[in-house]
Amino acid sequence: MLGNILGERFMIITFGESHGRCVGVVIDGCPAGLHIDESYIQYKLDLRRPGQSIVTTQRKEEDKVEILSGVFNGYATGAPICMVVWNKDVDSSAYESIRDKPRPGHADYPAYIKYKGFNDYRGGGRFSGRLTTALVMAGALAELLLRYLGIEVLAYTREIGSISMNDVTIEQIRELRYSNEVRCPDISTATLMKDAILNAKHDGDSLGGIVECIALNMPVGLGEPIFGALESDLSRALFSIPAVKGVEFGSGFNAAKMKGSEHNDPYTISDGRVVTLTNNAGGILGGLSNGMPLVVRVAFKPASSIAKKQRTVDIKSMSDTDIVVPGRHDPSVVPRAVPVVESVVALVLADHAIRAGMVPPVIGECSGYKQG
Repeated sequence: MLGNILGERFMIITFGESHGRCVGVVIDGCPAGLHIDESYIQYKLDLRRPGQSIVTTQRKEEDKVEILSGVFNGYATGAPICMVVWNKDVDSSAYESIRDKPRPGHADYPAYIKYKGFNDYRGGGRFSGRLTTALVMAGALAELLLRYLGIEVLAYTREIGSISMNDVTIEQIRELRYSNEVRCPDISTATLMKDAILNAKHDGDSLGGIVECIALNMPVGLGEPIFGALESDLSRALFSIPAVKGVEFGSGFNAAKMKGSEHNDPYTISDGRVVTLTNNAGGILGGLSNGMPLVVRVAFKPASSIAKKQRTVDIKSMSDTDIVVPGRHDPSVVPRAVPVVESVVALVLADHAIRAGMVPPVIGECSGYKQG
């Protein structure tokens, strides 16, 4: 499996670097006839875009999507779809003075060794969070495809540091998750989260947190046992997001503390459907969706680029030294990661829906088309 490719039937390949000319994605397998709402793709990019608030990096990027191929008259043609955003607010000067000093918490050192110094070190190059732009473009298109099946994907900030949100309703999640800078649908807790991030920033430090994502109206049977299990593919894809350190479904690690009688989800009939009374499984059994809401939580480490002085080495002189990381960085990656998690979950679900035969190769019929 090549490292820059995700998916089997709804397949994407991403390209670009943090300080390169552009970041982009090619999508192969999108059914012809899907209406491509460019404004929705731009909306999702705007949610991820840097420089929008004091709790994010102040790098200013327009992140305007440009569709280069695969779309004609607003509909997918069945050909590969290529989308790019151009990097415009790039300042690489800060990285020249530290190019031989790997930043703690970043991929600088292993990338230097793996690629024998040929890697693009500017802003982390290929390993930068900037590359999630490509995931959001592709994920927005995947969400448009999932609408065909009535599947809705909703992500939001669950925790920042030690601060955790209270339970809220689905309606509150829909209406309030993007109403504040930290992307938490519990408004009172969102204020505490923002204050915690700003305090960490003031101290030259950063905070991690947890993004929770749910998918509603899930069909039964998405997933391919054994190694194509829905949990397996979701986990692999979610771990491709920079700074992700943990993924759990349903009750997750708390399941280890429960008894079988507590963790099992009893079945019942509701409105002619088989449902479960609880959802400790997070909507997946045996690697297959069971029709209940998909529930996944993604743990993000604190942002590695901080203003505090840290220990490192000079790989040219092979000596110990200190480093203060320059540049513009997020005091917490969690708020901007919310639309990224949403996008990655949508990508995997769209791929599995096509693999399961739930989506035809052509959606609808073009007006004026006559066979023969």
